Amino acid sequence: MFQNLSKALRLNFAVGASSAIFAAFLFTGCEEEKPAPVVHEVRRIKGEVEVLNSCSMKGAAVKMRAFLRDNGFDVVHIDNEQLQNYDETIIVLRNPEWEGAQVLAATLKTKNVLILLNKNATVDAIVHTGRDFQQIVEPDQGEKNDSKK
Repeated sequence: MFQNLSKALRLNFAVGASSAIFAAFLFTGCEEEKPAPVVHEVRRIKGEVEVLNSCSMKGAAVKMRAFLRDNGFDVVHIDNEQLQNYDETIIVLRNPEWEGAQVLAATLKTKNVLILLNKNATVDAIVHTGRDFQQIVEPDQGEKNDSKK
């Protein structure tokens, strides 16, 4: 009788000990996998851009400058436009040979591109911010604002 009890105790002890060792291995041997960090590489685009606030919304040119610089453009000057009634953002190319023109239009998600040749121009392009600039600069904000209507 004591032999059967002794065998049962040893078997229970062996099962309990192996379960504890297995559980300890599971919890201490594994680390939670962390996702690889997302690297946002900004490719610098040659050329100079000027930004004009053409929509009368305070801070539009400053926000557009920050957005363009974050996307690799060299914004050399910002100012307010005399006419501040633009509904849509417009790109005015002063140098139609500029290789960054298509990238700028794609970044701003606009097809509003005008070519105005000027041999004395000091920049390759001028961005006139329209009232739609917030949807360009902060697309998530534009969707949230639309959902409140």
